[in-house]
Parts: sequence; structure tokens; C-alpha cells
Amino acid sequence: MNFKRLKDLRNDKDLYQKDVAKILNTTQQYYSEYELGIRLIPIDKLDILATYYNTSIDYIVGRTNIKEPYPKK
Repeated sequence: MNFKRLKDLRNDKDLYQKDVAKILNTTQQYYSEYELGIRLIPIDKLDILATYYNTSIDYIVGRTNIKEPYPKK
């Protein structure tokens, strides 16, 4: 997983960790551990972030460098 992407996406929106933690309904400490790679981020949280940042889960985890979300069917 590309943990740097979590931080980069957050910084692109000028958000603090506590802001993203609130979006994910978790604590700032938990979110910090996601960014540091200490704790694995659950798929449901990745889905929320992909929707919020208008990108794909594949981009967040580093499987692609294409930031745009997949087209909806």
C-alpha cells in the first residue's frame, strides 16, 4: 500500500488528520496509524476515502497512478 498517498490526498484538500478521521468516523490516532502504515485501513474506510477524494481505491493503495475514478456504468 502507498501510505504516502493518504497523506498527499489529505494535504491536497488542506485537511488535518482529525478532519479525515471525522469523515471516517474514527479517531485521529487511528487515522494517523493508517497514514504511517502501522494499522491496515479497512476496505469500507478506503471506499469512503475514494468517494470523498473522487478517486479510486486502486489509486489510494498504489495499484495505479491514474488519479481519476473509474467511470460509472
